Amino acid sequence: MEILERAITEKGKVLSGGVLKVGAFLNNQIDVNLISAMGKDIYEKFKDCGVTKILTVEASGIAIAVITAQFFNCNAVFAKKNKTANLDGEFFSAKCFSFTHKDENTLIVPKEYLDKNDTVLIVDDFLAHGAAANALIDIVKQSGASLAGVAIAIEKGFQGGGDELREKGVNLYSLVVIDSMENGRVVFRK
Repeated sequence: MEILERAITEKGKVLSGGVLKVGAFLNNQIDVNLISAMGKDIYEKFKDCGVTKILTVEASGIAIAVITAQFFNCNAVFAKKNKTANLDGEFFSAKCFSFTHKDENTLIVPKEYLDKNDTVLIVDDFLAHGAAANALIDIVKQSGASLAGVAIAIEKGFQGGGDELREKGVNLYSLVVIDSMENGRVVFRK
């Protein structure tokens, strides 16, 4: 997706440890026109899959998920990273290691929000090692819902998570794939 590649090139910052900072347009500050174009692109890819729910992880994936859900005319559900006092009832849960934060979270989705009648599209901002995507796929399986696929804004192709998902047969769509980040420069897969 050319518009996203341009935003990454112009406003993104390559940090040490394979980290790409996109706070200027995707995380801390959200370029609404950009994420609207991203949501429309994701919709065009999955519009014939019968999507009834969009699933993401708090927090950075929420904006993209909500915009995408608007195109599908369905609800967006986000997995909390830990149980909070305002959650009650039964949950689907899966462990997820965060390579960004270097800790493990338990992703939680109340059972009332996903069921066997749903067709779920997972939408998230980044795919690196695949921990979050795999945890969300596990939650979809626990619910009995069907998985339409996984849509990712930025895949770090050099970290292998996307290759693993493709090998498992997951319908993975990444708006951009980064092959390398060296010397402050991002190289996109063509």
